[in-house]
Amino acid sequence: MGRLAGFGYSEIAHRLRMFGFEVDRRARGSHEIWYNALTHKRTVVPHHGGDTPEWTLHAILKRAGISANEFLDAK
Repeated sequence: MGRLAGFGYSEIAHRLRMFGFEVDRRARGSHEIWYNALTHKRTVVPHHGGDTPEWTLHAILKRAGISANEFLDAK
């Protein structure tokens, strides 16, 4: 298990909001598209139970322009 393991939807959503992201719209299935009006970046976040896999969280952060260290330091 790496540093990005063990994060569920609510914790990811909380931290994305700290970086200025808001839910823009629903996507297919149980996914949401999040948008940051300041950086004009979008990212897709799965909204379902359980922890998000590390590789998925890594992809979310990459599209959002947030480093793993920044994400982990946000509380």
